[in-house]
Amino acid sequence: MYTMIGGPRSRAFRVIWMLEELGLDYKHVLAAPRSDEVTAHYPVGKLPVLLEDDTVLTDSVAIMTYLADKHGALTCAAGTLERAQQDGHTQFLNDELDALLWMAAKHSFVLPEEHRIAEVKDSLKWEYARSLERLEARIGDGPYLMGDQMTLADMLAAHCCRWAANAKFPEPTPAVQGYLERLTSRPAYLRALKTQ
Repeated sequence: MYTMIGGPRSRAFRVIWMLEELGLDYKHVLAAPRSDEVTAHYPVGKLPVLLEDDTVLTDSVAIMTYLADKHGALTCAAGTLERAQQDGHTQFLNDELDALLWMAAKHSFVLPEEHRIAEVKDSLKWEYARSLERLEARIGDGPYLMGDQMTLADMLAAHCCRWAANAKFPEPTPAVQGYLERLTSRPAYLRALKTQ
């Protein structure tokens, strides 16, 4: 049994979706960043936190990778060239989508007001639009980043694009939009949405 701590309007959604895709039993503790429920396990207060027995796991992509490897699904096998390609997609998404969105969030509401620079968001949106073009090239003939196999990298891409839409970032190209629709129509994705 896993205990998933975090609200689905955060990076915790990725892990909730992963748990649903894998069909795993889990307890969901709805909690906000820096709340007592979170800091009791992770003093930094960031989401998500996954508990397995007495072990605390943090960082959404690390948790997703662990779950995929442990349960042998939504990933390519470790030590293979395919896994190296999948990890390349994952790192690209972390660097080129997630990082831009997180920087925009920090300058919108995370940082103390005196440290926010609102003007930075324009350049982040420009860079994000360029990254969407690179994402389209990576999808290629698809339907997923790894061809016919959906992996955690696709889940990360879908979550980032959903986050971007909520943050009023540039809309995806039609090809990327079709890719996102394939992902966000999955039953596990729709179940994860209901945890909000």
